[in-house]
Amino acid sequence: MELRQLQYFLTVAEELHFGRAAQRLHIVQSAVSQQITRLERDLGMPLFDRTTRTVRLTEAGARLLPHARQVLATVARARESVAELRTERAATIRLGTSTGLGARLEIILREFACAAPDAHLELVTADADERIRRVRTGELDAAVLRGARDVPDLELLPLWSDRLLAALPATHDLAVRREIELARFADLPLRIVGRTRNPALHDLITDCCRQAGFEPILGPEFTTEQDTLAAIGFGAPSWTVYYAAQTARLSFPGVVWRPLRDPEAIMPSFLAVRPDPPRPELRALIAACHAAAD
Repeated sequence: MELRQLQYFLTVAEELHFGRAAQRLHIVQSAVSQQITRLERDLGMPLFDRTTRTVRLTEAGARLLPHARQVLATVARARESVAELRTERAATIRLGTSTGLGARLEIILREFACAAPDAHLELVTADADERIRRVRTGELDAAVLRGARDVPDLELLPLWSDRLLAALPATHDLAVRREIELARFADLPLRIVGRTRNPALHDLITDCCRQAGFEPILGPEFTTEQDTLAAIGFGAPSWTVYYAAQTARLSFPGVVWRPLRDPEAIMPSFLAVRPDPPRPELRALIAACHAAAD
């Protein structure tokens, strides 16, 4: 028994005329008759009494009729349920975010809301490797990634570059300078996230230190923002780095932020997406990210 056969049966039962049923179904009458015959053969009983002038339901047809209606109604509800889910997903964009976005995240949210007012932007926090994995599997539509890298099967759209600032004790001699040459930190322990947790940031800073002519003294790892800044502001002298966009709204007693030079530490950011043609909501997100970059 096929759904198509039940649909043809129900239409003939409502019209009690094979020709009119065929017109409603937009097929030829012979196709309707053929499928009804196959259904009757499958059930082992005739469903209609046919004459040259009339078509009437048999007792078997009358018994089948409410079940056919119920089955087809259930199929219609199933289709509607899946269609609703498809609509919900189409209207939701899931973005994997990175730390230190500062005002750029607000720009992304605002621009996306203007470009896609009927869609919802869901922000997801995860480490870089997890964000990449989720974009690949479709759990995320896109993810902000810091640092250039080789990511097979994904496309990296260039966004912006962030300058990194040094966070150091407000009482340190270097704090009086408006900018600090990186080489002046050669004797000061560096509190930075471990390479396994954030290879892009770790490698950028250590490479910049080497360009400045020294190997950084690695102090305790960067843990939480509060604990690390408290240790810098009130503990043994040490330093760390923050994205400039992040420090614009960050104030912590005993700590000052100063730009670095010779060399500057610049971190590029990218938007990771699958190489498929983007749906309208994803195009709106990409445009919003480019607005934040501008």
